[in-house]
Amino acid sequence: MLCLGISGGLDQVHESRFELANAFMHDGAAVLVRDGQVIAAVEEERLNRIKHSNKLPIRSIQYCLSAAGVQLSDIDCVAVYASEPFANAMLEGVSASQPTPLGAKPLLQDLLAREFGTKFDSSRISFVSHHQAHAVSAFAMSGFEESLILAIDGSGDFLSGLVAVGSGTNVTQLETFPENNSLGLFYLETIRYLGYGLFDEYKVMGLAPYGDPAPYRDLFQQFYELSAHDGGYRVHLDRIGPALLRYIQVRRKGMPFSQQHRDVSASLQEALERIVFHILRHHREATGMKRLCLAGGVAHNCTMNGKLLYSGLFEDIFVQPASHDAGCALGAALIVSNEMGCPAPRERLQQVYWGPDLGSELAVQQELNTWARHIEFERSDDVASSAADWIAEGAVIGWVQGRSEFGPRALGNRSILADPRPAANKDRINAMVKKREGYRPFAPSVLEEHASEFFDLPDGKHEFPFMNFVVRVRDSKRALLGAITHVDGTARLQTVSRNANPAYWDVINAFKQRTGTPILLNTSFNNNAEPIVDSVADAIATFLTTELDGLVVGPFLVKKRAATLQDWTALAVSLPPYVSLHQARAYTARDRQETVCEIRANHSSSDSVRISHDLFDLLMRIEGEAVVEDLLDAFKLHKAQCEALMEELRRLWEQRLVQLHPSQASRIDQDCDQTLGQHNRLSA
Repeated sequence: MLCLGISGGLDQVHESRFELANAFMHDGAAVLVRDGQVIAAVEEERLNRIKHSNKLPIRSIQYCLSAAGVQLSDIDCVAVYASEPFANAMLEGVSASQPTPLGAKPLLQDLLAREFGTKFDSSRISFVSHHQAHAVSAFAMSGFEESLILAIDGSGDFLSGLVAVGSGTNVTQLETFPENNSLGLFYLETIRYLGYGLFDEYKVMGLAPYGDPAPYRDLFQQFYELSAHDGGYRVHLDRIGPALLRYIQVRRKGMPFSQQHRDVSASLQEALERIVFHILRHHREATGMKRLCLAGGVAHNCTMNGKLLYSGLFEDIFVQPASHDAGCALGAALIVSNEMGCPAPRERLQQVYWGPDLGSELAVQQELNTWARHIEFERSDDVASSAADWIAEGAVIGWVQGRSEFGPRALGNRSILADPRPAANKDRINAMVKKREGYRPFAPSVLEEHASEFFDLPDGKHEFPFMNFVVRVRDSKRALLGAITHVDGTARLQTVSRNANPAYWDVINAFKQRTGTPILLNTSFNNNAEPIVDSVADAIATFLTTELDGLVVGPFLVKKRAATLQDWTALAVSLPPYVSLHQARAYTARDRQETVCEIRANHSSSDSVRISHDLFDLLMRIEGEAVVEDLLDAFKLHKAQCEALMEELRRLWEQRLVQLHPSQASRIDQDCDQTLGQHNRLSA
């Protein structure tokens, strides 16, 4: 029995046909379940390179089918992460440049037919409740026979969450929360006044420990009410903006943070925790459930999760590692699989390495070879030891192995790794690699068997494989672990099991042998403009557009070469399918209008960058891809102009608004050279 769960939008990657509510569109993903077992899963952003992709997850579906060796026609059911009435209601509000089929089901059927060249029977398309999908995605993976379940997010299916009880293979809903009582929107509405927006919630969670909740505690208590008897609550979203405008200076994006902003962050975090604890205390007592499952976007608040862990309110807590809407693709697939007689096994989830594999060693080597003018590499028989040497000597490296992780966390297969001890490493990586706010913390990955030596863990708890909980760093270890200890003495912990990820365990253990510290700093392998890398090509692009010291891909150790202008212009340039070029009249001074050129990401109206007229003309000449040198020759520019245009191209590449890569011709030449070399070796 094959069930495919999907989340995401209704546009193809090159389209912007629909203007749908964000709650319906973001975090596209596909998950394939065979007889209740996950066999493949990936978020669309990893493949189409659009953060929080709001596009139809076509490439994710293609990957899942390929991983299973099946066709779309072999799928018994496609499950969508929203109820059909909700999906239809969203479509009724669409602003479209072209007519669409009536209803979500025929629209999806039409899109699948166009992409896969075959009609998929509408009777095999199911729509499931959004928050039920969240709930099942957690409970079915928890290994619990029974538990309380709390699913909370911004919105979906006109709701913002639910409380349920899981027992066996059944999830029974106890209570739902309306959209106007959304804790996700409560958080989002507040952070707008701190210079942040949708998908920035975790940044404010990291800022909160720098503040004191006391100065704004009374103010925030005006934003919500807690019922005395039934665990109920109410939030007053309409009160937040007017009150904050009176009491704080609104921060604009890019402005420095004041103590006011830090204190508001702390008050917001405290208010969220107070409301969630209020809900859970009531339902813990009312149901007698000793275990808890959490899902929904708010469940990514790992500070709140840590407080729940230490509270002792529940004997065990399981947090779905992909708690955001991508995880609904998992829940949707599991719901229909269960309905068709194939429930998920009652086993605790140990790993989520369900995404695309790097490929064979030969395939990795071939990709590296195509970049030979920009990188040098060698194969290592003990890549863990070689990487540990680099890290122990102070290097910050990219580490890419095996299948990619499902969800928003890099869990040791698509990671940036560094020494967790020097506090300066946090500032260095934030500034030079991630290019983000300096206060943002990094997570430690610790060998599971040594976790309790360095972290103050609740009794009996030693497995935290998914970075879902903030825990306390032991007082005696905080000075040692300067790069991963947050300002409040905590860390977002990942424990690493030798069984779940032997390659990652080996590199941490090799670092331990050199330094005595069984921990590495681990952060996602990406820069600020892109999702986490997935392929070897992604990893090379990020390596070359950040200040990483080294890269480990499979068994290969990679370093940068000092590339010349000629090396750079030998690359091909192409436009990603989500990018478009524009010219418009605009004021460049108070009294002067000029024609300006821009490159825009279609999926985001705010992602536009002005470019020079020369570069605009150059990019307009591209059909598919073009070698940069050929484009420059056509314009007959002198060297200084070529250097300036190449530098402008490289800046756009850093922002992922253009793609630079070896040309198809150079790839063919490389393949021919390798084939000839193999022939000569065989002849010898």
